[in-house]
Amino acid sequence: MGRSKNLPLSFYFSLRYVILFIRMRILQMRVENWQFSDESAKKMKTEVIRIQQENLTQEEEEALRQAGEVLKNGGLVAFPTETVYGLGGDALNRESSRKIYAAKGRPSDNPLIIHISRFEDIYPIVTEVPEAAKKLAQSFWPGPLTMILPKSERVPYETTGGLDTVAVRMPSHPVARKLIAYGGGYVAAPSANTSGKPSPTVARYVQEDMAGRIDVIIDGGEVGIGLESTIIDLTVNPPQILRPGYITREMLQQVLDKVDTDVTILSGESGQAPKAPGMKYRHYAPQGELTIVMGTPEAVVEYINRHAAEDKANGEKTGIIGTEEVLGRYRADVIKSVGSRNDEESIGRHLYTILREFDDENVTKIYSEGFTTEGYGQAIMNRLLKAAGHKVVTL
Repeated sequence: MGRSKNLPLSFYFSLRYVILFIRMRILQMRVENWQFSDESAKKMKTEVIRIQQENLTQEEEEALRQAGEVLKNGGLVAFPTETVYGLGGDALNRESSRKIYAAKGRPSDNPLIIHISRFEDIYPIVTEVPEAAKKLAQSFWPGPLTMILPKSERVPYETTGGLDTVAVRMPSHPVARKLIAYGGGYVAAPSANTSGKPSPTVARYVQEDMAGRIDVIIDGGEVGIGLESTIIDLTVNPPQILRPGYITREMLQQVLDKVDTDVTILSGESGQAPKAPGMKYRHYAPQGELTIVMGTPEAVVEYINRHAAEDKANGEKTGIIGTEEVLGRYRADVIKSVGSRNDEESIGRHLYTILREFDDENVTKIYSEGFTTEGYGQAIMNRLLKAAGHKVVTL
């Protein structure tokens, strides 16, 4: 329908948002029909398959092929990637996407990422592959980078959270890529955890959240990176980072020259519909209350120790996330090292596991040191801030 010259441009923008709202509400009602009850979870048997990353045996190869058949038939399979474990379903099957939302308890306006195993597979699911996408793929695929592009009609709105854009990634993990190929080439996969919890970096936490809710869990051991992929929106100019990750802005700008960063990455929640996973809702959160403390090392140690002692006196079980440089100075019920400040990759790799371990140990009050917001530190702080509900003390 052409635009009438008698109607202002603002009318069309308002109409667009009304249509988007209606579309998302319809998706939400459809997903509600898939909600799991405790009884239904008990009835589903989840198969766990243990597979090594390299030099697969014939039996492991056959197990992956069968897991691919599960995906083709509309089932759900959790699998390792180089970032975190993913919860996979057929990205082109609207019912599979609804099952993913239901299994996670995930809001249906939170988009899913489509995982592919070959670059050429991107063309059927988008309407345009700009030069920027080709350059980024050449530099960072396969790897922990997700690109947002305009979706084609082949991708159902159930997969994109009602949006006309689609998030696409080609992982580098060999097991993930084989599963994607066996599963038909297009696997929608958020992190394989209950919505809001820290993403799993080992299979036992996938089992804790998803056993009885999905068909198969592929146990490929501990993942390498430990934080979700960087997400860059290529439908805007200049391209914009919507979620920071292992691929930093500085790395992206070596390829594209200019890259912006969404202003909400290190701030509170946006009231708008999320354009990428992890933007709108509280994520990565432990059961205990988490507070981030920023300041000089001396001031941070003094503040955390004082408040942890007060919390313990009030009956709380206290936990501290610290770096190697000052770890021995802390006092609490549970103290965990996230690594050295000189090794951000180690910090990123251990963060989610530590948050999960605090849940295992029933820690109710948690304090964490803060980290730099430059480079990879921005991704670490983004996840910590989400986990803490943006509760930060600056000294």
